[in-house]
Amino acid sequence: MSDYANDDTLNDFTPEAAEARRVVVLISGNGSNLQALIDAQGHDELGGEIVAVVSNEPEAYGLTRAREAGIDAVVLPHREYENRDAYDGALIKVIERHEPDLVVLAGFMRILTPRFVQRFLGRLINIHPSLLPAYQGLDTHARALADGVAEHGCSVHFVTEELDGGPVLLQAVVEVAEGETEESLKQKVHAREHLIYPIAVKWCLEGRLRFSGEGATFDGTPLPPQGLRMSHADAAEELDEDLEG
Repeated sequence: MSDYANDDTLNDFTPEAAEARRVVVLISGNGSNLQALIDAQGHDELGGEIVAVVSNEPEAYGLTRAREAGIDAVVLPHREYENRDAYDGALIKVIERHEPDLVVLAGFMRILTPRFVQRFLGRLINIHPSLLPAYQGLDTHARALADGVAEHGCSVHFVTEELDGGPVLLQAVVEVAEGETEESLKQKVHAREHLIYPIAVKWCLEGRLRFSGEGATFDGTPLPPQGLRMSHADAAEELDEDLEG
């Protein structure tokens, strides 16, 4: 008989749980995408833990969302710094104090300096309300409607020094309905943002989505320029939208 036959030592061994991947979220306002991430975390669907929310606007409602969820809420007002570089230097210090695996921009209304982008390159993502590369910058819904496009949507992308120009990871499409208004289109796009951002964060934290010198990869396979794309029908089904509407 083996000397270990009656030894329960191995049965008593409990491996230490792997430490949760850490996320810092940057906001400037209401924080609806932040709330989508908090909700996903609450259902164990985020792949990690939001350890801090940082806002450049002291009155941002997203800070209240963070506090109510028990997340460290940090105010770093940009107006207290003499220039953009000084602010981004302070922001880097605040973020690194929390040792994040991923930095998530969720309505952070600041143009980031090259210094900041390079510090977090490959672990810095943003969500933009258009099907990039179309409609980089602001007023995306109004511009899309003015052009009479048939499809609009949102994109999650890695942040690079080119504004809204980093490799696209995930998109969700919305078909522009007849008689669509800027407000109705905005609401449909917001719903899709809340749907795909937690998915993109999870896949980044799991290492499925990665930044490479040539772009982005999913499970090691290079992504096309539009990234992974969720169709209007699939998004509508997930969101329980009326496809006839």
